[in-house]
Amino acid sequence: MKTNIVIGIILIVLGILALAYQGITYTTREKVIDLGPIHMTAEKEKTIPLPPIVGGFALIAGTMMLIMGRKKS
Repeated sequence: MKTNIVIGIILIVLGILALAYQGITYTTREKVIDLGPIHMTAEKEKTIPLPPIVGGFALIAGTMMLIMGRKKS
């Protein structure tokens, strides 16, 4: 396979995932109380938002890479 075709397929898959999930969510643990033998932690969810324009751009770029890769073949 040509490099352009592989990169195009990867971009299309990433674009679809970005449009489907629209963000990356992860959990962190933070210490709330630390008094000698007493420890308390709290879990907090944080989200990194991905705007739909990022997914759309990846889809368009992936499609263009596929088209360019096939024209050169």
